[in-house]
Amino acid sequence: MLRPDVRLEWFVSFLGVVDTGSFSAAAEAVHRSQPRVSMHVAALEREAGLPLFDRSKRPVELTEAGVVLADHARSILRELAFAEAAMADRRGAARGVVTLGSYPSAGAAFVPAVLDRLARHSPAIKVVLVERATLELDSALTSGEIDVYLRPMTPPPAPPVRSRPLWREPLVVVHPPGHPLARLPDPLPVAAVAAYPLITIGRLGSPTAMGFETYKVFRRHGFEVEAVQATNQPQTLVSLVRHGLGVGVTNQLAVSTADTGGVMVRRLADTCGRRVAVHWDSTRPLTPAARTLLEEILAAPPPLGTEPLSDLAEVPHPGEVVPLRAPHSLTGA
Repeated sequence: MLRPDVRLEWFVSFLGVVDTGSFSAAAEAVHRSQPRVSMHVAALEREAGLPLFDRSKRPVELTEAGVVLADHARSILRELAFAEAAMADRRGAARGVVTLGSYPSAGAAFVPAVLDRLARHSPAIKVVLVERATLELDSALTSGEIDVYLRPMTPPPAPPVRSRPLWREPLVVVHPPGHPLARLPDPLPVAAVAAYPLITIGRLGSPTAMGFETYKVFRRHGFEVEAVQATNQPQTLVSLVRHGLGVGVTNQLAVSTADTGGVMVRRLADTCGRRVAVHWDSTRPLTPAARTLLEEILAAPPPLGTEPLSDLAEVPHPGEVVPLRAPHSLTGA
């Protein structure tokens, strides 16, 4: 049976296997040897009196008992983090570990400056960076894998996710120098671009792709896009275009992080573009470490080539879901 003297490190190793899908990857993620991770999980299974993983599957899968225990294990470790945060408040500085989720282009063009500022202002806070595709970040928040994350606002995340807008960036067209579009002046008309095979962001054939900005822009102009290829990696999109597989349409920030040698990057004649926000779960209190990271994100200048956004979206106090009164600052809230 699970007794009060169950070791917390067993839960850490157990959740490491849950989140990575293997004992070897979990060992690297939690900074323990693989035999020790296996020993912790085996000890937890003995205490629970039930197998927690189906080890015949690759990657390993949770049993029904494992699914139930994983939820409780996350809650236990989360409460420990809140306890540490409460003590940190009384020690006079935020400290602890916070996990930041990001999609690739924001991870390359925005996150490094935020982490540099945080390291100088709050050295007792350790940030774990998790990079995922846009829609994968939503599930990572739901599972408790990340605390705060950067994500485009379209398609919108499901409640209880809350957000603060950060910046807007234009959509751009990527094509070879000898392409017929090179003869047209900037910005390129949507109708002219729609006449060619397109390479977009996302995953080809995914039913969720139609919710991304590129598809919505073309649809608003009366065109239904059927992309010939799609990718979440900016450099891959540029390489596909460079090899003549189609015309790329993506956001400015993504292209700014890629090597664009051998292609032309042009503005698309549409004023919508992509809007990006920082998101968090309104049902979970933000620890002081997470809240400090959020403050740094909101205070950081937007990436080059983007336009800052602001509105009256609010950030909750730790332990609360009520709004702040000052929309542009968390100081003293």
